[in-house]
Amino acid sequence: MDSSEDLTWPFGTDEAQYSALQIVRGRPARPHPSNKDGSWGGRRPNEFPALEDGDHMPAGLISARETRDRLPSLTGLRFWAALAVVLYHLSRQTGQLPWISDLTWYGRSGVTFFFVLSGFVLAWTYDGKAVPPSVFFWRRFARIWPLLAVSVIASVAVWRVMGTEVSLRGVVATLGLANSWTPEHQYLVGGNPAAWSLSDEAWFYLLFPLVMLLPLLRSARGRTWCAIGLCAASVAVWASGALFDDPAIRLWALDYFPPTRTLQFVLGVVLGLAVKRGWRPPVRLPVAIALVLAGHIALIPWSRAVPDGFWYSPYSASHLLSAPLFALLVAAAATADLEGRRTGLGSSWMIRLGHWSFAWYLFHEIVIRALVGHLGRPETQAGTLKIWLLALGISLVVAAMAYEWVEHPLERLLRRLGPGGGTGSRRSARRSRRETLQPAASSPAPPTGEK
Repeated sequence: MDSSEDLTWPFGTDEAQYSALQIVRGRPARPHPSNKDGSWGGRRPNEFPALEDGDHMPAGLISARETRDRLPSLTGLRFWAALAVVLYHLSRQTGQLPWISDLTWYGRSGVTFFFVLSGFVLAWTYDGKAVPPSVFFWRRFARIWPLLAVSVIASVAVWRVMGTEVSLRGVVATLGLANSWTPEHQYLVGGNPAAWSLSDEAWFYLLFPLVMLLPLLRSARGRTWCAIGLCAASVAVWASGALFDDPAIRLWALDYFPPTRTLQFVLGVVLGLAVKRGWRPPVRLPVAIALVLAGHIALIPWSRAVPDGFWYSPYSASHLLSAPLFALLVAAAATADLEGRRTGLGSSWMIRLGHWSFAWYLFHEIVIRALVGHLGRPETQAGTLKIWLLALGISLVVAAMAYEWVEHPLERLLRRLGPGGGTGSRRSARRSRRETLQPAASSPAPPTGEK
């Protein structure tokens, strides 16, 4: 987001439901020592035994419901990241409000959060699962493209009503998830200006199966060095802004270009694998939240001292240098859920708002644009507050309707119709899960790789 960016809410829609059990060591899963009969039954989600480095969480041992609900705080965090992006656009497109605009002047960094989260969730979800590439890529397509297409239609309609010309090439590039690969404005704006990040996400999805094969990620030491290298590379990329004479090319190269943003996605993958294998962050969630807020507060005096047009301004720095803080935040939230600690992010309403966040991200700028086109840019604080409240309320209602009537039902439909979604596959997956959870008396150990 400016991705949605998903981007993916933890575990998508029943990610575990269609995946086969696979344990890389080729031996049965270790029973919990308290289960004398060697079974896995009767354990709560947080009571699964710790994984040794190199082991994978046995997918068949956790029901779809337990998998979806296991890290609810990550879903709740999605709402706050989307809100930061929304307030960023409100501040820059309609006018500023005291304090709030100062804190969210660089709220576009919420996109960085989504890129890190996307890597974390995909690594957590697919690690150790034998999922064919065709199934994985179809699930990702079903996850992001239907709502993207609807948002592009809405965006183009608003532009046409306002009398603004729309680039057909930009629309095609947006729908083809390729618009962030060029610095030309007509492509970056495309059919929906917020949708550039989905082009980056599509690139991440193509890379993900290859990233998971990297030998460096198989050991704790390798993951540590990988994380350090990714953080150092982010600093180097930001400093490389001094090499660009054209501010527009620099903006594209540092903020939109998919390989640049790949650093954030891969950092999320590294953290997802580390947490799944037992690593825990050095700070708890409240401290991680405080660090993220402190980082954004530090941008306020920096922005007043250095205009956004300079390479060393906080504009690009807020995207590139915030990734380690967001990675720590995601890891701390996931750890809190795994340890059963209340976070305030996993309530029913926070989960609901988190589910709406992808649609909110894609539609909020369209609503803002329509309101400014109809009402004009406000000239007073009262007018600014009015348009802020209207934009927030209308865009959130639109997001809720889009999620309930478009995003969720179309994703489920496409997943059923596409690879891995056949009735036979689901029946086989359910049977495999039941056999794993309740081993037959004649089987002394859980199955170790049935498909």
